Amino acid sequence: MQFHTISNELRVERLAPPKGKIQMVLDTDTYNEIDDQFAVVHALLSPEQLDVLAIYAAPFFNDRSSGPGDGMEKSFDEIERLLDRLDRTAEGFAYRGSTAFLEENGRFIESDAVHDLIERAMSSNGPLFVVAIGALTNVASAILMEPKIIEKIVVVWLGGHALHWPHTTEFNLAGDVVAARVVLDCGVPLHLLPCGGVTTHLRSTVPEIDQYVKGQGAIGDFLAETFKSYSDDHFGWSKEIWDVVAIAYLINPEWVPSNLVSSPMITQRAAGKVEMDVNTIWQERPLTWSFDSSRHLIRCAYYVQRDPIFQDLFSKLAKWGAAN
Repeated sequence: MQFHTISNELRVERLAPPKGKIQMVLDTDTYNEIDDQFAVVHALLSPEQLDVLAIYAAPFFNDRSSGPGDGMEKSFDEIERLLDRLDRTAEGFAYRGSTAFLEENGRFIESDAVHDLIERAMSSNGPLFVVAIGALTNVASAILMEPKIIEKIVVVWLGGHALHWPHTTEFNLAGDVVAARVVLDCGVPLHLLPCGGVTTHLRSTVPEIDQYVKGQGAIGDFLAETFKSYSDDHFGWSKEIWDVVAIAYLINPEWVPSNLVSSPMITQRAAGKVEMDVNTIWQERPLTWSFDSSRHLIRCAYYVQRDPIFQDLFSKLAKWGAAN
């Protein structure tokens, strides 16, 4: 498929580590797991560094939803619950995204989120950072619906696994492969934050959450309960909260070191449609990265500085808790 093109000079300029106050929108499958909630809160408690203009509900499909549309609706509801505990209104700020995953290159899926993203991006004076921490159908649909949007946005996506990982059958990628290919292939300035081997370093424990999150207002109690409810066995247990990395990267890119690489390609080792059981599919028909040095550049993270990220999040929660 042919995409709208931008110059290599503009792309490289926008692949520089972010600095200054960032204008952004957040695309999130908020109910899918427990880490999106922390990411949403971190972003909204960082107004000095981040100007969050909108939040979009992304589709997801696993044992917490009956399908991608149900996943999107549950994510929208979770966004509303978070905003309520932060004394924010969802009206004119939170938008429903796609009820399905992209199935064919070139065929976008319209939604309130896609229309809002295009409108905000095309009217923006500076680059709009599109921070995606779920499946990419909303973002890819906006690119396909208005190809010139790639001149106006910078995508930050938490998805796939590290480029050296034996497979890249990661949840955000594996359930929405067509959309991921659009974003990786179209030439949009892309900052990639891989999961396995990179953002998995951002882990916490129940004692830490009880110490620094619980009791910090209604939102702190909500996040603490969400974290602890993920597992019934907390003995020697830690849990990654990897979606927070996308927010931390914008606040201070030194916490998430990265370098420029050629945009990888998604390949599959055997024919057949990718099943939704992403816990076992990689053993049978794994998705993998392939590389071609002639492809356009992206920026890719290779490590996470765990401690300063949590220090920043916990400090902002404490400030919110003290004021509320």
